[in-house]
Parts: sequence; C-alpha cells; structure tokens
Amino acid sequence: MRQQDLSTPRRRLGTLVLLGAVGTLALGGCASGDLRGDHTTGWLPHAVTEGGERVTSLWIGAWIAAIAVGLLVIGLIVWCIAAYRRAHDDTELPVQLRYNIPIEILYTVVPMLMVVVLFYYTARDEAYLVDTSKKPDLTVNVVGKQWSWDFNYVEDDTHEVGTQAILTGKPGAEETIPTLYLPVGERVEFVLTARDVIHSFWVPAFLQKMDMIPGRVNRFQVVPTQEGQFKGKCAELCGAYHSQMLFNVKVVSREEYDAHMADLRAADQTGLLNNTLNREQLMEGQDAPTGGGN
Repeated sequence: MRQQDLSTPRRRLGTLVLLGAVGTLALGGCASGDLRGDHTTGWLPHAVTEGGERVTSLWIGAWIAAIAVGLLVIGLIVWCIAAYRRAHDDTELPVQLRYNIPIEILYTVVPMLMVVVLFYYTARDEAYLVDTSKKPDLTVNVVGKQWSWDFNYVEDDTHEVGTQAILTGKPGAEETIPTLYLPVGERVEFVLTARDVIHSFWVPAFLQKMDMIPGRVNRFQVVPTQEGQFKGKCAELCGAYHSQMLFNVKVVSREEYDAHMADLRAADQTGLLNNTLNREQLMEGQDAPTGGGN
C-alpha cells in the first residue's frame, strides 16, 4: 500500500514534466514562425547573412562535440556497470582506492582541452562578427528609443522616424511597424545608438545582435545574402512597452533600395537625425554616427 502511494505522485510529476516539455516546444515553434530551422541548421533560424552562416557552423560543431562526449561518457558508464557488476555470491567489499593519479590527470586535462578548443573557435568567430575594418557599401545609423526605432541612411542622407507598434491583433497592425531597407549582397555597417535607456538591436534571421547603450556608439557589419522580409525587435528589457518595440527588415535589390530612398526624399525625409535628441551626450572619444554633431 505504501509503495502505491509513493508511485502515484511520481507518475503525476512525470506527466507534468512531459506536458511542460511539450508545451515549451510548441511555444518555441509558434514564436519562431517561418524562421524555424531544421536539422541542417541545428534547428536555428535559417541565416540570411554571411555572418549568420558562420554562427550556424559554430552551433552545429559545438553540438556534435557535445553529443560525442556525451555518448562516450554514457558508454563508459554502461561498460563499468557491466564489467564491474557485483556477483550474486560476492559478499565482500571491492578493493577501495583512495586515488588514481593517471585517471585524475586524464579527467583534468581532457576537459581543459575541450574548453580551450571551444573557446578558440568561439573567439575566432566572435572576432569575425564584430570586425568593422572592411569598408561598407552603406552605413545605417539605427537609433533605439522608447519604444521604437529611427533609421538614418548615412550615405543617402535620408531618415525614417519610427513610432511604437500598435498591436491590435487585427489586419493592418504591420503597417504601424517601421521598416529598415537593405540592399542584398552589399556590406552594411550598423551604427547603433540609444536615445534614452539600453536597447538591443536584434534581427533573429541575422543570428546576431548587439546592445545599444546611451552615450556610446556600437557597430557591426552584415552582408545580406537573400531577399525577403524579416522580423526585428529589441532584445533588452527597456520599459513598459518593450514587447511592442518591433520593426521589419526588407532585403531588396539595389534598384528597389534606391527607389525607396527616392520615396524618402520625395516625402521630405532628407537629412540625418542627430544626437542632440538623445537624453545623454556621447561620451568623449565616441564618434558621432551622423553629421548632426553630438
């Protein structure tokens, strides 16, 4: 009777854990939408930039190494259980060892080598992703603000002012979200600044994001590799309407990009929004991303 009473809560706990896991997977699938990857990407979103492809390779390589180590450890555990199992007629304790120097050295050196290798590839790819030494084809100053985005197209001397997304659940809500235009196959440098609090510029399909810190200028470059429309959002909790700080990214042909710049000029959205609109001035040594001064 006691065994039955103990097993019932365990079965209920197992059911709750299973339901929780299934629910998490279902919510993850809903959140990722049409960006969901497959086994070829390690179930990361499909990358649409050159840097994103590098992130995917690092992710898959790390998982392959982790699975290989896990299988090896499980195999050794099973082998030890089988090889050193206690016989039915064995009533004595096995030989007790206080230490084994070779095994202890092995257990210390191997994990250190694993960490060093993983650190090397991570540091190598991180250096590639944040490298801004190459001359970009165009520069976009992305400005985060509570709770929307401004875009300065530096070379084209045009700008767009975003307003907070109005999420009603009805058709047409997409039109309230600011849209960033980028030409496919060209190197884009993002110059990131913040008007008020810390934000984070994140396009999941880029597999890369970077914080936007008041008073500082952060930069990174991407080369979009395919046309399409992708979602963007703030990835840093920035206040009450953080969840509505959304934008779209349209990767288009150079002709369509130029046409959009012409539309901005026709709408009298010329010139660049400068940093005098920020709550804090740029720190000393930070290059102003626009021609409007600090």
